[in-house]
Amino acid sequence: MKDTVEQYRVTDEPYYRAVTDEVEMFEAAYAAKMPVMLKGPTGCGKTRFVEHMAWKLGKPLVTVACNEDMTASDIVGRYLLDADGTRWQDGPLTFAARNGAICYLDEIVEARQDTTVVIHPLTDNRRVLPLEKKGELLRAHEDFHLVISYNPGYQSLMKDLKQSTKQRFGALDFSYPEHDVEVEIVAHESGVPAEDAGKLVSIAERARNLKGHGLDEGISTRMLIHAGSLMAQGIEPVAACQMALVRPITDDPDMRDALDAAVTTYF
Repeated sequence: MKDTVEQYRVTDEPYYRAVTDEVEMFEAAYAAKMPVMLKGPTGCGKTRFVEHMAWKLGKPLVTVACNEDMTASDIVGRYLLDADGTRWQDGPLTFAARNGAICYLDEIVEARQDTTVVIHPLTDNRRVLPLEKKGELLRAHEDFHLVISYNPGYQSLMKDLKQSTKQRFGALDFSYPEHDVEVEIVAHESGVPAEDAGKLVSIAERARNLKGHGLDEGISTRMLIHAGSLMAQGIEPVAACQMALVRPITDDPDMRDALDAAVTTYF
């Protein structure tokens, strides 16, 4: 069955709590046909933000979770064999460009650099995508918009975006929200009372201070929502925090003890 653009439409409003002016900035970038790069730690709301903006703008959203095995053909398209012979199958990037959708390349640096360069013709005034195997020069739909994201904290010299790619995008910085805003988000998304959400956020704030001192990454807002969701299901708070916050983030016994101690301080 062929893909239809309607199946990628975000029909229900995704909950998103704006932190600064990111909604207005994204709307302006969309109107100016400026590709957007979202930078920030994992689990801080980048993907939810894109979903919210797709809903707000009334545009379909095609999301690609990038990985190191992804080839250019995976996002652009390839010829396939079927009962009638060979046929061309658009990849997600081509599909979005052809049909006027927002294409979101999540964690773009996980893809190989020779893959990321295929987006370059779509990110300047040309707004074209050469389909060399098909012999087609696809001109992007008027409504097409490209969004990428990555976590700068994980990048190294071997795994970073080229300057020739970065400078084609406008960038929005994301981080974990301020205390009261994060409490509001965790309470809304997990269903726990604000008092318990506040305790979860306080635990996360302690853990985030350990980033670079035993932890590669702090406890994310997503993880807090997971813990709150377990508590809303009747799981005892300490057990919920151990399962959703402490155990996923580290295997080091001393670090686990330190995080467990932070949990018992609040629960």
